[in-house]
Amino acid sequence: MAKYLVIVESPAKVKTVKKFLGANYEVAASNGHVRDLPKSQLGIDIEHDFEPKYITIRGKGELLAGLRKSVKKADKIYLATDPDREGEAISWHLSKALKLEDKKMQRITFNEITKTAVKASLKEAREIDMNLVDEQQARRCLDRMVGYEISPLLWKKIKRGLSAGRVQSVALRIIGDREEEINAFIPQEYWSLDASFQIPGEKKPLVAHFYGKDKKININSKEEMNRILDELKGAQFEVTEVKKGERTKKAPLPFTTSTLQQEAAKVLNFATSKTMRLAQQLYEGVDIKGNGTVGLITYLRTDSTRISVEASTAAREYIAAEYGEEYTAKAEHTENKNKKAQDAHEAIRPSDITRTPAAMKDSLSRDQFRLYQLIWKRFTASRMQSAIYETTSVKIKGNDYLFTVSASRVKFDGFMSVYIQEDDEKKESNTLVRALDKNTQLKLEQLQPEQHFTQPPAHYTEASLVKTLEELGIGRPSTYAPTITTILARRYVAKENKNLYMTELGEVVNKMMKQAFPTIVDVNFTANMEALLDKVGDGSVQWKTVVRNFWPDLKESVERAEEELEQVEIADEVTDEICEVCGRNMVIKYGPHGRFLACPGFPDCKNTKPYLEKIGVSCPKCGGEIILKKTKKGRRYYGCEHNPDCDFMTWQKPSGEKCPQCGGYMLEKGNKLLCANNQCGYVAQKLKIEE
Repeated sequence: MAKYLVIVESPAKVKTVKKFLGANYEVAASNGHVRDLPKSQLGIDIEHDFEPKYITIRGKGELLAGLRKSVKKADKIYLATDPDREGEAISWHLSKALKLEDKKMQRITFNEITKTAVKASLKEAREIDMNLVDEQQARRCLDRMVGYEISPLLWKKIKRGLSAGRVQSVALRIIGDREEEINAFIPQEYWSLDASFQIPGEKKPLVAHFYGKDKKININSKEEMNRILDELKGAQFEVTEVKKGERTKKAPLPFTTSTLQQEAAKVLNFATSKTMRLAQQLYEGVDIKGNGTVGLITYLRTDSTRISVEASTAAREYIAAEYGEEYTAKAEHTENKNKKAQDAHEAIRPSDITRTPAAMKDSLSRDQFRLYQLIWKRFTASRMQSAIYETTSVKIKGNDYLFTVSASRVKFDGFMSVYIQEDDEKKESNTLVRALDKNTQLKLEQLQPEQHFTQPPAHYTEASLVKTLEELGIGRPSTYAPTITTILARRYVAKENKNLYMTELGEVVNKMMKQAFPTIVDVNFTANMEALLDKVGDGSVQWKTVVRNFWPDLKESVERAEEELEQVEIADEVTDEICEVCGRNMVIKYGPHGRFLACPGFPDCKNTKPYLEKIGVSCPKCGGEIILKKTKKGRRYYGCEHNPDCDFMTWQKPSGEKCPQCGGYMLEKGNKLLCANNQCGYVAQKLKIEE
């Protein structure tokens, strides 16, 4: 009998795939990449047309030796690494490392680890797709060039082992730009006005919202509000319009990598890296009682919402049987094709819809179950009918002013019988609204004016950053999680209560990157580069053309930055703080967590202490000095030197000036000063200090 060798990426797949293929097949794992560029050097031969110098990854020699023995025994070798660009490259590296050119070698891929998919892949065996391999080589070389050429400049400037990256530096800039937007934001005052009405024969009051007259009126000050209240005194109120209608809410699309990461962050509070780790486990296979190891979901790295005909048919049959024919979608629910999407794989879905979360619960860990349930429900909902709402909107008039109230009631729950997003919570209509008729006279109980201030843009969360990166065309499904993990690990960004904040170290790195390498951190440049790399993958652009065009500009920027950075190199700043060990004046140094005080007598004197930067402003609570501090995670704030006896703190920089309106302290916001008391809302121009 012929002997076949199947090489997969992950050891977790070995047992599952072996079970599907039988005794004539040996299944082995490569444990990911087996060859890469050397860590000790650039690893790209610039002089010889940018040829990469690949070496065996340290520690993989023994594994490759074992694979070579298996190759000798086999009549045919199937390379079954992951079904994406990186998996294609790993197959190519394996063919080189194992010298498989002369052997009967073919590439197979399966989007889900099920018996049907694995068996079908053998019938569709093919050659290695060199376009995808070349795209991966181009990405690897560009990332290596950026990292190895720019990182040493960061070391010179900030004096510690930091790193720059083609995608991570842009992600850092996006977070930095949002922080600047938030810091410069000036709140604008506005008012709302609600009216409570008594409906004849009803105990519960009806609350309606102020609209205006023929057109919507925005109330921007207390004076405007008082004028409207005066004009409403003694007004008679009656219902002038009751409009009933229907609204449909379409079923959601199945998950892509990006939308799964976003929804898991919002609903399950998972970090992007945790979502991907759990999804990988569900894809590779979980030991299901009575069934052995089974891959529960399809491949987890995808930007497509496409679903195979077989899976879609199976889903509709399941829905018709379990929920009824009326719940089954009659047509495919699709979205406008995303031009940036590569559409290489199906959306993320259960490999078998009949494996319900309830049936799988005992075989999964708590977090695996929660993620599987989210994927199963989303996919099932995507093949169901839209939800239908019955809507009622009412207009109430008094002295030419209109108040409106609207409500909706679920008439047919459709997909919502399975899957409800946070913003889709079933809200039953106020029965009072549906009971109203035109010309009904209403008795006013009270008018409730309320002052508000506009809010700054929200800080990025992991979910919203992934969404932004995808919308801008930066990175690809496989890069979102590693990019965020890297900027957190480098302490450029801190994560507190889901929000991402730039640390002091991140600000320094971002400022230097924007100053010295504006192209590298330019959003449009990076998005265009991603699109160009995709063209390498579809065979319309040669990979070395991209690298050849990129290198000269990068090299020129690095050389120019080296000269300029030498001119602006910052000497250690001497402080008045005396080293208690040797008596020298201590200096400010930069470390992985930001600035600190160190003795200039190092290595003879190794004394260090935290750097407390006074900002020259007195504490509004106790009169002590305000000091710039950092949280444990590196986010900056301003607090009193007498902490913990004085608990004053603020995220914005306090000013020494007092508010002329209420006497409170003022905060600096860009070139403006604004009162820290939200109820006051006083804003003034910051005086420029003459030099």
